Amino acid sequence: MTDPKRPYSSIVVDGVEQAPSRAMLYPVGFKREDFDKAQVGIASTWSMVTPCNMHIDELADAAAAGADAAGAKSVVFNTVTVSDGISMGTPGMRYSLVSREVIADSIETVVGAQGFDGFVAIGGCDKNMPACAMAMARLDRPSVFVYGGTIQTGEERRDIISVFEAVGGHAAGTVSDDELLAVEQTAIPGPGSCAGMYTANTMASAIEAMGLSLPNSSAQEAVSANKRRDARDAGAAVARLIADGIKPSDILSMEAFENAITLVTALEGSTNAVL
Repeated sequence: MTDPKRPYSSIVVDGVEQAPSRAMLYPVGFKREDFDKAQVGIASTWSMVTPCNMHIDELADAAAAGADAAGAKSVVFNTVTVSDGISMGTPGMRYSLVSREVIADSIETVVGAQGFDGFVAIGGCDKNMPACAMAMARLDRPSVFVYGGTIQTGEERRDIISVFEAVGGHAAGTVSDDELLAVEQTAIPGPGSCAGMYTANTMASAIEAMGLSLPNSSAQEAVSANKRRDARDAGAAVARLIADGIKPSDILSMEAFENAITLVTALEGSTNAVL
């Protein structure tokens, strides 16, 4: 008999016959009382492949703390990510859209296999963000998306576009080798997604408009107290969603998609939103 407050995890950890399952969870931080709590998975797309995701591990820890403080038991797990911004124009770009499916599949696999009652999905780059949303819709378990946040500007207010412009100037003979190198080395100061209405910020806005992330989540810088608070609040929110039995299918109405379409159009967002 499943526990309605823990409809998935109770199948995995309740009863004498599940003692071996519980035994394997003690080494990863479970205490006896944790088996009576709803389990919240924290899907982290942390990676040093790209600055978009290099800080996601810290946000995952914040989300886990929020879920635990709200009376649930958090479990952090990881998935992969690739960077469109690095691989575009190379054969590596052939893997970009495929990675969206791989990431969605991997989140669905872990949440389904481990019996999490809900989860937080944290993404920060072009394809892992829609992948998180796809996994949320497929699993239809209480869940909240957290956007990793946009990057701060570099020196002299440079950004990734500054590098493209410097490459053009170098080709035209107006930017020297040293000047190009200076822009290249100072345009990207740290964690976060490209600072513009490109794919990451477009998808963050659309996901929030659909109701899958908390209010204002899409408008925060990656390196900020607000973003860490957003992640912590998301963990607590999932614990409440589990208690109330609210799932993505209760949120993703036709009106929700119309909201996202309207917002992307108003923002003149990335055409990747259509994909």
